[in-house]
Amino acid sequence: MHHDYNDLISVFNQTFIESFNTELLLGGDEPIYFPADETHTKHRIIFARGFFASAMHEVAHWCIAGPERRLLEDYGYWYHPDGRDEKTQAEFEKVEIKPQAVEWILSASCGFRFQVSCDNLSGVESDRAGFTAKVREQVLIYLDEGMPARAKTYSDALRAFYHRPTLTAADFTY
Repeated sequence: MHHDYNDLISVFNQTFIESFNTELLLGGDEPIYFPADETHTKHRIIFARGFFASAMHEVAHWCIAGPERRLLEDYGYWYHPDGRDEKTQAEFEKVEIKPQAVEWILSASCGFRFQVSCDNLSGVESDRAGFTAKVREQVLIYLDEGMPARAKTYSDALRAFYHRPTLTAADFTY
């Protein structure tokens, strides 16, 4: 299946520009979220370098961020750059479980292969399998108990665009 980031942009913007005044945009080297301000009338989710997975990841963060967080640059989240020690990496992974679960759901909605991002190439080696298991556990909770509303709306729109069936636990193996 062909995956073009322009399709993600189109589906997202058709789905959320009017209802949430938020647009998805292609960016440069680093992804970032900017709330609307005096020079930009729309909130902007900017993903990195045309990477399909980057768009999914940034939208996943937006899907989880509450109304107050969506008024802050990068949702006001902390980010400790690559090179994290074991304790800091564990904290990073703990806060990334839910966004990466949403990212996995969005990816499956497109038939796009998902891999967790430990995002620590020059730091302590992560337990990728263990982190993947935690993310999958959260995916299954979302499938069973319901996912964040914006994530469900985008998942449904993506599944319609890509002609994908309703997601089940069988869609989330690793």
